[in-house]
Amino acid sequence: MSSQYLRRFSLLINFTLWPLTNNSIGYSALPRQATAMPIISTTETSRPNTPQLIVGENTRSSEKSENEQAIAEIPEFAPVMQYAQAKNLAANSMANIMQAIADYFLGTPYVANLLDGSSQEKLVINLKGFDCVLFVENILAIARSIVTNDYSFSNFVQGIENLRYRDGQINGYCSRLHYFSDWIRDNEQRGMVVNITEKLGGVKLDKQRDFMTNHRNSYPQLTDQANYQCLVNVEDQLSQTAFIYIPTAEISNIYDHLQPGDIIGVATAIPGLDFTHTGLVYQLPNGNKGLIHASPVGEVVISRDLQTYISRVESAIGIVVARPVDPRSLPVANPVEQILP
Repeated sequence: MSSQYLRRFSLLINFTLWPLTNNSIGYSALPRQATAMPIISTTETSRPNTPQLIVGENTRSSEKSENEQAIAEIPEFAPVMQYAQAKNLAANSMANIMQAIADYFLGTPYVANLLDGSSQEKLVINLKGFDCVLFVENILAIARSIVTNDYSFSNFVQGIENLRYRDGQINGYCSRLHYFSDWIRDNEQRGMVVNITEKLGGVKLDKQRDFMTNHRNSYPQLTDQANYQCLVNVEDQLSQTAFIYIPTAEISNIYDHLQPGDIIGVATAIPGLDFTHTGLVYQLPNGNKGLIHASPVGEVVISRDLQTYISRVESAIGIVVARPVDPRSLPVANPVEQILP
């Protein structure tokens, strides 16, 4: 694999602040179908003038029979795994693998609403473009494949399903983990990540999560009463769980405890919402902590200082941090204690 896919810091792109209109919420981690224009302003680093990794799209419906559900391997899937093997990434820490694979996708286009193109819930496999959550899912699924030395496409597909759906199984629209706090909670229960926010000094906030059902008309799938009632139940349960976050002004104080590839949720003050954006901690050559993320302004980019970036996201109040669990380290008696530096 050419060195063109390695980190580059030479190009700085300045993005302007998009206005928030009365009829749109411009965030990429809103539950899908409610996204609109981005409202962030920051300095980003992207991959200049290099070919994009273009990987085809395929889907599997939760309605199909087991035999029909197999997804054919995408021909362009192999390059990223060949890159991982050529670089012997499996010999590295989970943190370094996460960063190396995230680097590989620098410049990949931002694409919204990739999961909502069908009335039936389908397992969408697409590396042509990402929204911010799909970027995190794909990087984590690939990294887990690498550390377990299973480079097969079928393992990657299973990894995406495991991360995206409740209990790791697609079973209709409501089985998708629409709220990112639900995504973190469900994946933590199954040993995929550990929420380390409280250990890092996070503070508790009473946070209702009911944006989707309060904006039912923005979600075509919620015209179905069964889907709607299921989401009401999910929101009720989720709203009873503690919401703990690191306030924006405190983020730089935890830099020494962050690792490359830590999953960042950008917590918001918007009523009914938990997060408006997601990404991964990125360690720059000078040791500073930034954020690599699928930015709504156009592509996967690196924001060179995490706290500065969060301070420029409208309505952001801070972050939540979830650390990917290295499958090679399991089982552990107390994963939170084991995973903190």
